[in-house]
Amino acid sequence: MHTRPLAPGDIAAVMALMRSGEPYIRVRAESDYWLYAHLFADTCPVAVVDGQLVGAAVAFRSQRDPQDVYVQDVSTDPRWRRRGVTRLLIDDIRRQAVRWGCARLYLTSEPQNRDAHATWLALGFTNVPGDYESDGVAVTADFKGPGKHRAVYQLPID
Repeated sequence: MHTRPLAPGDIAAVMALMRSGEPYIRVRAESDYWLYAHLFADTCPVAVVDGQLVGAAVAFRSQRDPQDVYVQDVSTDPRWRRRGVTRLLIDDIRRQAVRWGCARLYLTSEPQNRDAHATWLALGFTNVPGDYESDGVAVTADFKGPGKHRAVYQLPID
């Protein structure tokens, strides 16, 4: 298994991977993935095994705070879950963030997504204190807009 940057030819396969993460991941438009492949490929790795995409991540360096890299979506083919795909993708994004001199990766998750919560903690992220707790998960109210409460996670980069 290896990673490489997202390429335009990967778009259909990445959309299918993201669809497998519903309802917690929302598939973007094909034109969005085209932009990711052309403008943000350094932080949008795909995981490949024998020519098949088994995972994909979409992340961006903040223009307002260039010390931050925001991980928007991570999805692994259900047949490849619990095999290190997500770790490989996050490690790839982290290496790029280190090259840029960034200070942290951060991401959000829906508070009820218990599998994601466990994954982020296992990968070294911390659940940032929020406005309230829900089943042991710190939640920030309205993080992504009115009514869009999210658990926020961060991973400092040494």
